Amino acid sequence: MSDYQPTSRRPIAQAFRRTATWCVNLCVRFKVHPDTVSYSSVFAAAIAGLSFWQGYDKPWLLIMGVAWCGVRLWLNMLDGMVALASGQASLRGEIVNELPDRLSDILIFVGVAHSGLCYVVCGYWAAMMALCTAYVGTLAQAVGARRQFGGVMSKPWRMAVVMLGACVVAVQLISGRGVQRILSLTVMDWTCCVIVLGCIQTIGVRLLRLLREVRDIESSR
Repeated sequence: MSDYQPTSRRPIAQAFRRTATWCVNLCVRFKVHPDTVSYSSVFAAAIAGLSFWQGYDKPWLLIMGVAWCGVRLWLNMLDGMVALASGQASLRGEIVNELPDRLSDILIFVGVAHSGLCYVVCGYWAAMMALCTAYVGTLAQAVGARRQFGGVMSKPWRMAVVMLGACVVAVQLISGRGVQRILSLTVMDWTCCVIVLGCIQTIGVRLLRLLREVRDIESSR
């Protein structure tokens, strides 16, 4: 058993946490390591990315991609809960928790980029900004401050926007209307643009909070 306690935890709605209570108990009972759960989230993200990639010709795959994005988020929550419940939380676990998350973001947005449902560059910009947003959050811990989770486009909201965009496109394709454009951009293009703009806002919010906290730390020394 470890006495380590994370200094910063992502705020998650209690209703969402309760959906994992039974699984946490099972993982603790059968000694499932939290790292295994973290790696499983990458598998879920890979399936989501592949589903989006092939979603143009098979719209039902878009719905499957949405479902696997939800599974990815659920597993991202579960690994931390299992670590704490089993007494296996550690500094090493903080690293293992972050790296799969970043790989998951890349897999999902690259799948979107090459789906034919948007301009490739839009998908890659969404991937890059997702990484930058997470980087600023973890940068706070690197300088001894609290992990930053603020802003409008944190990981759950990035996934929510992607899931919504994919659902709209799936409805368009299944109904036979094809990929429609608004001002020469598809729904997925606009989805990626919203994510990019939201990430810019989120990066700004996190940086300002981080700089204020760093200033307070330095002035108290």
